[in-house]
Amino acid sequence: MSKKTLNQTNLEKLGAEKLAALVMELVQGSAALQRRARMELSAAQGPGDVAADLRKRFASLRRATGFVDWRKQRTLVKDLEGLLRMIETNIVPQDPDEAFELLWSFLQLAPSIYARTDDSNGAVGGVMSDAVDLIAEISPRISKNRTALAERVLDAVAGAGYGEFDGIIPATAEALGQEGLEHLKGITQAWAEAAPTEHELEQYQGYGLRSSAEDSVRRNKQATRSIILADVADAQGDVDAYMARYSAEQLTYGTIAPDVARRLLDAGRVDEAYDIVVRARASEDGKPFRMFRHDLDAVFEECLERQGRTEELKAHLKGAFEQTLSTPCLRKYLKLLPDFEDFEAEESALDLAEAFPHLEAAIGFLADWPSHDRAARVVLSRADELNGNSYHTLTTAADALEAGHPLAATLMRRAMVLDTLNGGKSKRYRHAARHLAECRSCDAAIADYGDFPSHARFLEVLKQEHGRKHGFWRLADP
Repeated sequence: MSKKTLNQTNLEKLGAEKLAALVMELVQGSAALQRRARMELSAAQGPGDVAADLRKRFASLRRATGFVDWRKQRTLVKDLEGLLRMIETNIVPQDPDEAFELLWSFLQLAPSIYARTDDSNGAVGGVMSDAVDLIAEISPRISKNRTALAERVLDAVAGAGYGEFDGIIPATAEALGQEGLEHLKGITQAWAEAAPTEHELEQYQGYGLRSSAEDSVRRNKQATRSIILADVADAQGDVDAYMARYSAEQLTYGTIAPDVARRLLDAGRVDEAYDIVVRARASEDGKPFRMFRHDLDAVFEECLERQGRTEELKAHLKGAFEQTLSTPCLRKYLKLLPDFEDFEAEESALDLAEAFPHLEAAIGFLADWPSHDRAARVVLSRADELNGNSYHTLTTAADALEAGHPLAATLMRRAMVLDTLNGGKSKRYRHAARHLAECRSCDAAIADYGDFPSHARFLEVLKQEHGRKHGFWRLADP
């Protein structure tokens, strides 16, 4: 490695004096870098100094009122990440209790931060989630009064308007212990059943809601209670308590049944898990849209496997593959077959995939299996049906087929280029230009285009029909 490469080893050779001068030069004009440098100086003095500086920064963030647009949000997120790293590297090893208090204060910054920035990309939420994960890491090492901690947890979850304390119960489960978890259950029940306070009612007044403010408060409390008790039940390994939050009808929902059945399986209650999944599958069968069917099927398959119902499992996997071309289903199915039968079954499955009505699903499966000869055959025989908007499937398949089947790869890339240009999708010009360049690079490897136009002819037609799309041609540079 070159001695001029910019890495830590080479920089250390510059010596303390030169590095200090370099740091001073770099931090000039950057408040964020200056804060970071001061934090590092505090860290050299000990965890107490770092904690004091961190609290000062927290106070500053709470006081700030200026809106942070998307351009400045990256800087804000880096600042938050830096604060979290300072806690993790300088406080956690020395004083877990102090680190816990700092992390709790960090999470409490969320309302003031969310109030002045749009976190639709989830960047701020990701940092808050990292703080909860760090609390989970240090939870076994902190010493807190368990009932007092339970009360803090309830207050935090009940007041978290931005989900900043999501996952805090599992994170603090070891610190709470059975005593704290039981206390949390009791105070949660009492809180949910208590009459709404004036402060709680004020939060729902003036929004033009159809229901009264009191009804809104009660519904919110009931929903929060359900979440808290479910987390406590998980922490205590109490499957029955977790299930108790749902009605018999809710246990048939495809959004709920997989989680409940999974917990029953983990508890060794396989037959109960099977019954719940079967009822949920029967309920889902009548619905045209099944967002959560994959989760439901995965648990169902595990139930059948653990019950030794091999023939039923085989039938289910075979049927699921025939409907969806699921690669995992076919692999599981083939593993259950006796030797020699699996080869014939695989060929039959590939025949089915080759004739599958949904073209992009067929191409994706055959390219992934892999059965590249079949995938190329499908592309060549049904090229006029290619949907260029299925760019994830076609890009992956074209990359996989390029070496052995350059014409098939080219036809898929042409479909994506045409979809972009015909639809005037200017945001995809960069990708379309790349696909066209890849078509050009494959041209020499294609000995015979058959009934398809050569690359030169395709390019000529493309210029005739889309010659005015200058933004694309600047990128394509054919």
